[in-house]
Amino acid sequence: MLFENMTMAFQAIKTNKMRSFLTMLGIIIGIGSVISIVSIGDSMRALFADLYKEVGITRALVYVNWYVDDYRQTDNFTLDELEQVKTVFSDRLDYIDSSAYVDAEPIYKRNKLKYSFQGIDYNYGDVMPVNIVAGRMLNESDVKGRKHNVVLEEGGASELFGTQDVVGKSMRMTVYGETSQYTVVGVYRKEQSPFQAMMMGSGDTKEGFLPYTLLTWPNDYFGQLNFFAKPDTDMEGLSRDMRQYIAKIKGRTPDEITFYSAKEEMGSWDSILGGLSVAVGGIAAISLIVGGIGIMNIMLVSVTERTREIGIRKALGATTGDVLIQFLTESAILSAYGGIIGIILGTGIVSLGGLALGIQVVIKPGVVILAVSFSAMVGIFFGLYPASRAAKADPIEALRYE
Repeated sequence: MLFENMTMAFQAIKTNKMRSFLTMLGIIIGIGSVISIVSIGDSMRALFADLYKEVGITRALVYVNWYVDDYRQTDNFTLDELEQVKTVFSDRLDYIDSSAYVDAEPIYKRNKLKYSFQGIDYNYGDVMPVNIVAGRMLNESDVKGRKHNVVLEEGGASELFGTQDVVGKSMRMTVYGETSQYTVVGVYRKEQSPFQAMMMGSGDTKEGFLPYTLLTWPNDYFGQLNFFAKPDTDMEGLSRDMRQYIAKIKGRTPDEITFYSAKEEMGSWDSILGGLSVAVGGIAAISLIVGGIGIMNIMLVSVTERTREIGIRKALGATTGDVLIQFLTESAILSAYGGIIGIILGTGIVSLGGLALGIQVVIKPGVVILAVSFSAMVGIFFGLYPASRAAKADPIEALRYE
């Protein structure tokens, strides 16, 4: 019986191809919009997760709140205090430095470029792998000896020196008012997708690494500690314990100490993006109701046009339930077809967009299955009244209908 109803439904749809397509259009747009928006939201969440991997998921900063009324110089950290924290929390930390950076303009012959240098310790590559393509990374001797050695990003190095062979070359640079010669000991390559470049910036300022001990000179004071916790560390517990310890050595209260982690920030962004995706997806789903109304409208027209057919079926023994299921099947197939086309349209648009931006698109199978199921349910729900009207038709009156 089900096969017979499906056959009749397909024949009815084929008989009125254009009308059927226009009826499905609302469902196509609705499902396509929902699939696209949810996929874009999931893809954005995945991209932000990748961006934070670039920053370091276990990375955190700790410092005395700068907005306290009696902020004093001793609220800044010293290298000795950094070593104390490193020793006390050695079982939970993989890396720590002074979070120092400096903007400078290296000069080589007549070339001058804007650079942002990050101060790092010698084991930075253990927590944030650096793709060295020439020379070497900064080592322990560079850091402890406060040597004027630098590691430059590949593109900026070539632009400054006019060649790719830059290891061993020197450049003049002023840092904190002191002008000195700095030697390039290594070159690294930073690979980014177009989206990452757009989000993290790809302007005129180039990047490089310096020993962090150079960026605390000459007074050896710095405002915050930058560290990477071990992968499975309880960040909430580490935050509590470190705030208490910093408060003790600084003569402050734990409430006056800020502990800020990349994981916490990533969680906030993930929640925001997830909420926006659901909200906008819900708004897009309203178009499904419009599509359902279109199905109900066209099914009412179909019932009116096929009144004589209904009368003949009932006269030949078809029950009220048989007629009801016939028209419900037709509306469900009409809606499901629209849902399938909408899925193809939605996934196609998202995939093409991802290909153009060079990003990995996330399309969850569960969302696709839910979309098809929901579109079929919309067809059944809005086809119920027309089907019920057809089923209740009086066979004698139906046979007289012209």
